[in-house]
Amino acid sequence: MTGGPARLMAGSDALAAAMAAAGCRFFAGYPMTPFTEVLEAMARVLPDVGGVCMNAESEIEAIGMCWGAAATGTRAATGSTGQGLALMQESLAEMTLARLPLVVLHMARGQGDYFQATRGGGHGDYRLPVLAPRDVTEAVEHVALAFEWAERWRTPVLVQGDYYLAHTHRSVDLPPPAPAPLPPPWALDGSTGGTGAAKLLSPLGSVKQRDARGAEAGYDLAVHYRACAARTREMLRTIEPRVEAEAVEDAELLVIAYGTPAAYVRAAVRDLRARGLRVGYARPVTLVPFPYDRIARLAQGTRRVAVYENNTGQAVEDVRLAVDGRVPVEFIGGLSTDPSGFGVAPDLDVHAMARRITERLGREAAR
Repeated sequence: MTGGPARLMAGSDALAAAMAAAGCRFFAGYPMTPFTEVLEAMARVLPDVGGVCMNAESEIEAIGMCWGAAATGTRAATGSTGQGLALMQESLAEMTLARLPLVVLHMARGQGDYFQATRGGGHGDYRLPVLAPRDVTEAVEHVALAFEWAERWRTPVLVQGDYYLAHTHRSVDLPPPAPAPLPPPWALDGSTGGTGAAKLLSPLGSVKQRDARGAEAGYDLAVHYRACAARTREMLRTIEPRVEAEAVEDAELLVIAYGTPAAYVRAAVRDLRARGLRVGYARPVTLVPFPYDRIARLAQGTRRVAVYENNTGQAVEDVRLAVDGRVPVEFIGGLSTDPSGFGVAPDLDVHAMARRITERLGREAAR
């Protein structure tokens, strides 16, 4: 079901419309292209649905504003480039301990920032679910899913994007607008203040050390940390890892990529299959939880796995963990960007990608 006829939209506009349709009513960020265009789009969209968009003084202020909005039960979102998200890591880690839902857009610049998206730079053992859409159309679907996961698990959820996702125009079917949901029972509304049993949303636990509940429970921060770790394990077990795959049944070489580059890899694989070459394609859609078991099964029967990513070798490590030495895993990616570093990657070309893949097939044939 859609909210109307398909519309040709820039990715940044589509993301903003999808967030508003999903009930997002607060957005804060600091302008850094390619995130700037999403921030500008949210500033146009949110007032029309009764929401608020804040151009913060920095990424640290932006995540702080979102912390406050999320604590009231308002559906909130933020984002930045990798450089800006580096400044948010402490708060993202603490929000997982405080159990606050938030949707975060990672609009990477000149490289994919896989480690930052999947490992983060905050403290503790937190993990954020990560979705990596291939294009604008899928990103619209992922935004709705991200809000669903964020509220179910009370955690930040990250949607991995880049320059292409923000600036590419696609025909998009937007979901019908949804009203902002009512605040959940845990949300802070001021009604319990001064009662001796006030609600608390804190990375240090849900009870105060010296209030009645804390005294009765024998306040112990280690108990809270263990509970958070158990919740994270349950979340990662429960969320079903997602994979897109094509032409893997008889493939001698399986090529794996994620996000925007995967669209070019898939097109190259289709061209090579049309020429009779036995090559397959797979894309992890969820980067956290990573589809280790599914990638391992897809690699069975192949003679070699190749990984393309716009990094110098990050996602390839998770693929190697999945394959576990059963077949060789080769890296065919590498940093590709224009002189500005904003993300126009010369390597993202179907013919160039096909050449890299056929080079690996040629090596295999020569063995």
